[in-house]
Amino acid sequence: MLDPFHRRFLDGPAGYRKRDETIMITDLGRIRNIGVSAHIDAGKTTLTERILFYTNRIHAIHDVKGKDGVGAKMDSMELERERGITIASAATHCQWKGHTVNIIDTPGHVDFTIEVERSLRVLDGAVLVLCGVAGVQSQSITVDRQMRRYQVPRIAFVNKLDRTGASPVKVVQQLREKLGHNAVMLQIPVGREAGFEGVVDLVEMRALMFRGGAGEIVHAEEIPPDLKAEAEAAQEAMLDAVSLFSDELTEAILEERVTAGLVREAIRQGTLSLKLTPVLMGSAYKNRGVQPLLDAVNLYLPDPTQIQNDAIELSNGGGEAVSLSNSLEGPLVAFAFKLEDGRYGQLTYIRIYQGTLRRGDAICNARTEKRVKVGRLVRMHADEMEEIVDAGAGDIVALFGVDCASGDTFTSPDVHWSMTSMHVPEPVIHLSIHPIDRKAEQNMSKALQRFSKEDPTFRVRSDSESQETIISGMGELHLEVYVERMKREYKAEVTTGQPQVAYREAVTRRASFDYTHRKQTGGAGQYGRVIGYVEPFPEGEFEMVNRVKGGNVPTEYIAACEKGFRSCLGKGRLIGFPVVGLRVVLEDGNSHAVDSSDLAFQMAARRAFWQAYTKAQPMILEPIMNVAIEAPKEFQGNVIRTLMQRRGIIIGTTDDEGFSQVEAQVPLAEMFGYSTNLRSASQGKAEFTMEFEKYGPTPTEVSEALKKKFEDKIRS
Repeated sequence: MLDPFHRRFLDGPAGYRKRDETIMITDLGRIRNIGVSAHIDAGKTTLTERILFYTNRIHAIHDVKGKDGVGAKMDSMELERERGITIASAATHCQWKGHTVNIIDTPGHVDFTIEVERSLRVLDGAVLVLCGVAGVQSQSITVDRQMRRYQVPRIAFVNKLDRTGASPVKVVQQLREKLGHNAVMLQIPVGREAGFEGVVDLVEMRALMFRGGAGEIVHAEEIPPDLKAEAEAAQEAMLDAVSLFSDELTEAILEERVTAGLVREAIRQGTLSLKLTPVLMGSAYKNRGVQPLLDAVNLYLPDPTQIQNDAIELSNGGGEAVSLSNSLEGPLVAFAFKLEDGRYGQLTYIRIYQGTLRRGDAICNARTEKRVKVGRLVRMHADEMEEIVDAGAGDIVALFGVDCASGDTFTSPDVHWSMTSMHVPEPVIHLSIHPIDRKAEQNMSKALQRFSKEDPTFRVRSDSESQETIISGMGELHLEVYVERMKREYKAEVTTGQPQVAYREAVTRRASFDYTHRKQTGGAGQYGRVIGYVEPFPEGEFEMVNRVKGGNVPTEYIAACEKGFRSCLGKGRLIGFPVVGLRVVLEDGNSHAVDSSDLAFQMAARRAFWQAYTKAQPMILEPIMNVAIEAPKEFQGNVIRTLMQRRGIIIGTTDDEGFSQVEAQVPLAEMFGYSTNLRSASQGKAEFTMEFEKYGPTPTEVSEALKKKFEDKIRS
C-alpha cells in the first residue's frame, strides 16, 4: 500500500482545476520550483534542453552553441547563441509524472551572478550541475554559497561522464571536502568515459539504459554481472548514510526488510533538512541520466508548502515577521524578482507565496503603496508567453504593464507586508561611454534607464567633473554585453573609455578634530562646534558614536552631525573615490541658543572631517579578485608566471587527470586584457574565472601614480 506522498506519482491529473485558458494547481504538493545552477560550461543549458525534450515542451533537441542555426530554447537572446553562454536567467515550466516543474536556467559566468542570486531567492530547490572531469570549480563554490544564503535544498548532478577523465567518485569527494556537503551517491555509472551507457539505480538496484535516437526510452534491466559487487558496496554505503534520517529505515535495515519507499522517504528528509545532498549522474549531451534526475526532483526536492516563508509587517511601525501560509487562501503576497523590457512593455517575473492572483485584480505595491490593476498574466517558456487567467501560491508567472522595481512586493490592498529583498553585490568595474551623435545619445539614455532597472548590479552615474557617463558592473564581460545590447537593441552607437577600477579610500590611524563653524551675516548667524576623533572601522562601512555629555551638543543636532560626516564619504581627497571603514566618535562640542541650527552643525561636521582626514593618514584600497585558472598540466608554470607579473598571490594549485587548477588573488586593475595574455601562454587551452574577494591596500608606487593622475585631472 503506497503512502499518500508516493500515490501522487501515480495519480492522473487530479489536483488541477481548469479555468478558461489556464490550469491552476490546487494541490501544491504537485509543484516543484527549481533552478539549474553551476560553473560556466558545466552543461546547465544542455541539461535544461533535454528536460524540455523529455517532458514534451520542445520536439527537437538543438545545440547550445547554435551550430545548427537554431540554438538552445533557453538561450533566446542572440548574444547568448553567438557566444554559447547564458547571459540572462530564463524561466519555463513543464509536466513530469503528474507534477508541474517550474525551471529557471541560470548563467554560470560570475559577471552575471545577480541572475543566480535573484533566481535562488524565489526557488524552493535546485540542481547543482558539476562537470564529471573538472568537478567542483570556482563558480560551483559561489553558487553553493548562494544556495546556503537562501537555504535552498539541492540535488547534485554529475554531468559529462562520457568525457575522458570523468570520475563521479572524485567529484563526490570534492563535494564533501570543498563544499562541506554530506554527498551520497544514489547511482553508479554503467561504463566509463566513451563507454558510458547508463546508470545503476542504488535504490531499486537495477540498471537504467537509455535507448532510442535521443535517449527517450529508459530501459530497466538487471545489473551487469561485472558491476554487481560494486553496486552492492555502493548501496550499503548509501543506506548507512541515509538511515541517519529515518529510524524506521534503520530498523528495516537491521531486520532486512528494506523497501524503496523507506529509502526514498529518508533521502527526502535528509535533503529537505539541508543535511544531505543526493548525487545523480549522467551525460546530458549524450542523452543519458536526465529522466532519473527528473524523478529525483519530484521525489526529493520540496514543494512550496514545505518551505517556511516570512513577510515583514510595514504598518504601525512594523518590523515584525509574518509567517505566510503558502496556500491559495488568504491575502495575496507576491515577489517581483526579475524585470524585462518586452515587446508589449515591462515584463515582471513574480513568485506567488500566498493567495491567488487573477487577471483584473487590483494589487498594491508595498514599496510605493500604489494600487495597480493586473492586465495580462502569462506563463513563460523562455521567450514565449502563454496567456493565463489566474495563478496561485507556489507558482512563478509574469505580469505585463505593471511598473515596479526588482525586489518589490505585491499584496492584496488590505495588507501592508513586504518580503525581504535579495543580496545585491557591489559593482567592481567602471567604464565611461560616449554617444557618437544626438540620436545615439537619446537611444543610449533609453537603454541605460532600462538596463539599470532590470539589473541591480548595473549602475549608471554622471561624473560631475568630467561630465562623462559612467557605467558600473561586475566585470569586463558584464559591461561588454550591455554595450553590445545598446548597439543591437537600441541602435545606440557608443564609444567606450578605459575601464576604471572601483577604488576606495580608508584611514589608517586615529586623528582628532576640533572645529568651530561660525558665520555672521546680520540677524541670526550660524554656529556649531564639534570635538572628537576619527579612526579605522574594519567591521563596516561607517559608524558614528555619540559620547557627548552634558548636552554641549543638543540631542536634536546629533543627527545633523552624522549627516554632515556621511556627506563627506562619497568622495575622498586622495583620488576622489568613496571613503570606507570609518568610525567617527563625537566627544564634545558647543552650541548657541540663537545661531545654532541643523545646517550649522552639518557644516561643522564636514569641515571637522576634512580637518582630521589628512592627519589620519588615509590610504587607497583596490578590489582584489579571486582568480581560478584551469589549464593543461604542461602550462602550469606559464600560468603562474602570468599571475605573478600581475601582482598575483598564488593561493594553491592542484593537479588532476592531466589538468592543473591554479587559484590566486590578483588586483582587478591588473586583470584587464588578461584573457589574451592567458591564451598566448597556454596556446588557447586555458580558461579562467574571477570574482570579487575583498578590498586590499595598494602598493606605494601604485598609490603615488593614482594620486598624481587625480591631481593632473583636477588641474586640467
